[in-house]
Amino acid sequence: MSDKNKSDAGNVVQLRPPNAGRASEKKWGKQVMDLGFCIVPSLLLRAQQRLGLNPTQLSVLMQLCDFWWEDARKPHPGKKLLAERLGLSERQVQRYIAELEQAGLVKRIERRATHGGKMTNTYDLSGLVERLKKLEPEFRKVEEDVKTERKAVAKRGYKPKRKPSATAN
Repeated sequence: MSDKNKSDAGNVVQLRPPNAGRASEKKWGKQVMDLGFCIVPSLLLRAQQRLGLNPTQLSVLMQLCDFWWEDARKPHPGKKLLAERLGLSERQVQRYIAELEQAGLVKRIERRATHGGKMTNTYDLSGLVERLKKLEPEFRKVEEDVKTERKAVAKRGYKPKRKPSATAN
């Protein structure tokens, strides 16, 4: 190592601590994590009912998310692969994707090869992203209210807020 490199080594700023990312390895095991992982916002899981998703529709979305690594490069898994992963027929996968499309969460984009042959569809999940962005303030407000209430309940002299009683007419 040259003298210049030695002096530069002291100026290197670590962008992430050496143990960052290891929590998942500790939880799941290094070999499991080495096979890959999928990043999805927890709000997708928490808002399943608000989005009107049944368990299979959510599973299809999760599979699509597993193929979506870059914003500009939309996922494009084949129906056959999705069917194998989900334990469904290709036709069932088509139906569930059509339902997600009808709900405005997924947009199917047909792809063609240069010779005119069909390729796997690309799936645009921007509808899902927009729906989650619209739901986020409501979920955040509830979380903040819970935090505030949790702090208040720990203090001396706490009096619970009275909930309006339901009146029978």
